[in-house]
Amino acid sequence: MWRKAVCSIPYRPFSSSSSTEIPTLYSFLQPSIFSLKPNEQSKQPQGSTNSQTKTLTEDQKNTLETTLETSLLTQNTDEAWKSFKALTTCSTFPNKPLTNSLITHLSSLKDTQNLKRAFASVVFVIEKDPKLLSFETLSTLLSSMNFANTAAPAFALVKCMFKNRYFVPFDLWGDMLVDVSRKSGSLVAFLRVFEECCRIAIDEKLNYLKPDLAACNAALECCCYELESVLDAEKVVATMTMLGVRPDESSFGFLSYLFALKGLEKKILELENLMVEFGFPNKQVLYNSLIVGYVKSGKTDLVSGTILRSLREGDGEDLNFNDETYCQVVKGYLENGVMKSLASLIIEAQKLEPSMLAVDKSVGHGIISACINLGLSDKAHSILDEMNAQGGSVGLGVYVPILKAYCKELRTAEATQLVMDISTLGLQLDAGLYDMLIEASMTSQDFPSAFTLFRDMRDARTHDLRGSYLTIMTGLMENQRPELMAAFLDEVVEDPRVEIKTHDWNSIIHAFCKAGRLEDAQRTFRRMTFLQFEPNDQTYLSLINGYLTAEKYFNVLMLWNDIKWKISGGKEKGIKFDHNLVDAFLYALVKGGFFDAVMQVVEKSQERKIFVDKWRYKQAFMEKHKKLKVSKLRRRSFRKMEALIAFKNWAGLNA
Repeated sequence: MWRKAVCSIPYRPFSSSSSTEIPTLYSFLQPSIFSLKPNEQSKQPQGSTNSQTKTLTEDQKNTLETTLETSLLTQNTDEAWKSFKALTTCSTFPNKPLTNSLITHLSSLKDTQNLKRAFASVVFVIEKDPKLLSFETLSTLLSSMNFANTAAPAFALVKCMFKNRYFVPFDLWGDMLVDVSRKSGSLVAFLRVFEECCRIAIDEKLNYLKPDLAACNAALECCCYELESVLDAEKVVATMTMLGVRPDESSFGFLSYLFALKGLEKKILELENLMVEFGFPNKQVLYNSLIVGYVKSGKTDLVSGTILRSLREGDGEDLNFNDETYCQVVKGYLENGVMKSLASLIIEAQKLEPSMLAVDKSVGHGIISACINLGLSDKAHSILDEMNAQGGSVGLGVYVPILKAYCKELRTAEATQLVMDISTLGLQLDAGLYDMLIEASMTSQDFPSAFTLFRDMRDARTHDLRGSYLTIMTGLMENQRPELMAAFLDEVVEDPRVEIKTHDWNSIIHAFCKAGRLEDAQRTFRRMTFLQFEPNDQTYLSLINGYLTAEKYFNVLMLWNDIKWKISGGKEKGIKFDHNLVDAFLYALVKGGFFDAVMQVVEKSQERKIFVDKWRYKQAFMEKHKKLKVSKLRRRSFRKMEALIAFKNWAGLNA
């Protein structure tokens, strides 16, 4: 049981209060769904009154019930409603299954008009013949009202139940009423229903009407956060005691917020002792609530004291203030004009936090993150400056949120300078944060910052460098900066953590060739082979296409001589001498007029049974060497003449 110290007043029945949602309910029900249409009104005799009712014969009743049942089966809602009205107008109800089927059907449609019909039907049945209504039907209607966010009729329905002593088990409607209250933005209406429900449960000794812990906590939350009433909160606590509902950590949290707000320090101490007695050793919910309460009351000194006390009592561990708490702290300090005090708080907290505490669990990280989440990044910087001015040690938890904010804002130069400051202090960032910063630098085309960050990453002995390396190389390629790619690769080529491979060199060679910078491509190729990286077919394809575009056919011939020696001597490691490579060589060599080399390529392709489409090379010959005569070559070089004749015979050009 709750201690008498917490519940300082005896239990007394709650008094019913007038409903505040009647105007809303009135607007929900208008126009009345039971009112007759104008043409129906004109047909009524002038002397008729609402008290006059017709009596149905048994046959008429059976006919209307049959029509109602058929209409429900065929989903003819309007006809079903018309039959139901005809029956009830004559003070007659359909049988119980049919009545519940109609209400369930109307509730399932979830549009406002049919919710009105369902609501009015249930109220009418409860008032006239509640035995016809099943609990499940009522629960279905309340669920639909919750879905439609119509709080006023939901509360009116529950009050109608109480008024007519139609008592439905709380677990069939309580949670839905709490939910619809939250959606409406206030739990006050629920609190009044809760009070009446508890009174009935106690007076009538109806256990099934007893609210559960979640409902009790919702009522307590309303008293503490919305009404800010100690008296009402203690009444709820007294009710929970009488009902035998055991509190949980949230219950203590709501009360601690209220007591902190009201400055009731003695009651806070009693709450802490009670938590231990109830077996709740973790006071994190309590501390969160106390802090928010102190913030709202403007007692920032008690806020700091509570945070530091929680660190001391937990030996710096198990500290898990939520984001909302930190945001409340920052806003409270800002409103009270004591933002600089946050720097002192972080410094003192760092002294109590264990050295192995995760960065994102520290007080500094929470406060700085809250500043940034609230759009107060300049305040975050001010706190950092103030910490430095006070000579305090600035932990990673303070730096990390600022670095992430820089990333988001693409302020990469400032982020890089901050990383340099962090490294000077002997602190080390993790690989994930480096990757994030480097990616932001490449996105903003701040290549110097990306290189600086990568060097710092290497100096910090970070094991995983591959991800950031690929980010830089990909970014440079997309921005067509092969010279930076070459310089960067040359800088890291001997670092075993990067694992440079042939395709990295190929990327640079391809980029140079695409940009028409063939001398740089050749230089990169020579550097690649000097460092004993084996060129592959992609290397040669990029160079061939580059030379072909620039019409430097002699260079293609040199490449052929190089690769011919490799494939002839069985040293073609990594080279895939396939159709693509054969086609590239043949086309370029035909264009260049090196027919001896052309026939060498043909011979190698035949040895390896590689299909060659001769039409493409016929066309290349006709475009470039249409006027070339064999007789002229006979006078110059007999070998060239033989090669030309052999090519023409192979390509079918002699005809």
